[in-house]
Parts: sequence; C-alpha cells; structure tokens
Amino acid sequence: MRENLDFSKLSSKFLIRRLDRRDLPAILALQERHPLYYRFCQPTPCREKILEDMAALPPGKTSKDKHYLGFFDGEDLVAILDVITAYPKEDTVFWGFFMVAKERSGKGVGSGLVREALQELKAQGYSSVRLGTMKGNPQSKAFWAKCGFMEMGIEARNDQGVMLVLSKEL
Repeated sequence: MRENLDFSKLSSKFLIRRLDRRDLPAILALQERHPLYYRFCQPTPCREKILEDMAALPPGKTSKDKHYLGFFDGEDLVAILDVITAYPKEDTVFWGFFMVAKERSGKGVGSGLVREALQELKAQGYSSVRLGTMKGNPQSKAFWAKCGFMEMGIEARNDQGVMLVLSKEL
C-alpha cells in the first residue's frame, strides 16, 4: 500500500497546510468572491457547508485519506484544494474541490498550481487524477480542459445537480 500523500510538495511557490475551523473566515471570503461558480454549484458558501465539505468522504475512505488544503502566500489564502488519496483506485487521487482567490484568477495561478501538483503526484507514484465539475458550467469546463482533463463519459447526480467526471492520466 502507498504511503500517504506528502502534500507539502504540491507547490514550490506557496506554503501548503491543512485547513481547519480556524480558517473558516478566510475560506468563506475566498468562496464568496466567486458568484459564477455558485450559480452552477449550490448552495452558496456558508460556514456549515464548508465544515461539511471539510469532512466529506466517499464510501470506504477515512480521514487519513482526506486532505483539505490551503495554499498560502504569507497570510493570504491563495487557493483551496480538497484531495482524497487512493480513490476510486489505489493509484488515483480525487480532487473534490479546487478554487483560486478571485484576485488571482485569470493570471495563470490556478493552472500553474494544477500543473505543479500533477507533476508532484506523478513523482509520488500516482497515475491519474479524477474530479467532478457541474454540468453546464462553461468556465469550469474550459479551465479543466486547458489543464488537460478529459470527460470520462460518467455523469453523477448529487444534491447540487449533475456532475461530469473528468480524468487526467499522469
């Protein structure tokens, strides 16, 4: 069985650490500045939903597989990445959520973070990354396509609507 993810190496530009309850104000502020995202992915940001997301796990996974991460530039929360290791297969990582601070969007920060994280995941022995995006969200679909993610032809309904499953081989 693979050792757990060394998330500290996912970025050479930003400090990465697990987010917790103390980070709720910063997480909420980052999410609230993305109204277009929440037009497609309900509900709108709130403390309760963030806490729920921080603990959410798919069947068969435990908290040791979950990494709700913050990327920081000094004290500034630059991005959030929710990672579940070895899901749905041992050599696959699932990204449950990724969002970059609005003021850094459109400047290559998000795609740069994704690119560097994918390289490091490959170096750590993973062979693919999966994620979900809400069907009908053109901004999200374009971003993930730019990052090399492909639709798998799988749609899943959740409490937010219909999600498309995307994958990238490393």
